[in-house]
Amino acid sequence: MNTASASPADAPPTAAGRQRILVWDAPSRLFHGLIVLSFAGAYLSAESERWRLLHVTLGYTMAGLVAFRLVWGLLGTRHARFAAFVRGPRAVVRYLQAALRGRAEHHVGHNPAGALAIVALLLLAAAVSATGWALYDGPPAARFEDWHEGAANAMLALVGLHVCGVVFASRLHRENLAAAMISGRKTGRPQDGIGSARRGVAALLLAAVLGYWWLQWQTVASSGGAADRPPAAARPTPAADADD
Repeated sequence: MNTASASPADAPPTAAGRQRILVWDAPSRLFHGLIVLSFAGAYLSAESERWRLLHVTLGYTMAGLVAFRLVWGLLGTRHARFAAFVRGPRAVVRYLQAALRGRAEHHVGHNPAGALAIVALLLLAAAVSATGWALYDGPPAARFEDWHEGAANAMLALVGLHVCGVVFASRLHRENLAAAMISGRKTGRPQDGIGSARRGVAALLLAAVLGYWWLQWQTVASSGGAADRPPAAARPTPAADADD
């Protein structure tokens, strides 16, 4: 299903037949806010031994959020589904070329360039989470530290590029895309909106995240700080123990 509205970028967003419509459901908006919080917190606490538990907790939270978004990309509302916004390389190139000329088509949901950034961010978030697990809980291997750091830095760079793209598209289409991700509403045709914000799903997602955080801290409190163990790469291997 093609959910893009094919109005030129220079058409006023308040054209006839357009009004404020609900585009982004509550789970998508909550996912967006939580993954920003999780990545920022994990990145800032990466170099601190004191905040290792926070770093690990937020990293695993990010992994869970990615898993949720993959499911929601198949079962979610209209504009949250991957089928509604993921396009091939040609569509992305056409959109970028038109955007540079100031005449890119306006999309109610994600535009092709934004969709590419979202898919890349999900893949990098999965890579950061996987290498973080390997570094902290997996078999000892020092190389995972370089992979984990490289994936995190690549994700940070892509986040910066994504923010620049949001600012550029907001000016191009004369709508505040960042505010739309908070409110869930954009200007468009009534038939392009979604019927429900799915707040119940968002409440379950928030409860799952907060519950996981609470369990993490409870585990540490009951174990006397056992979760502050060194990462796998810093622990001796069984072979090293045998040599001793």
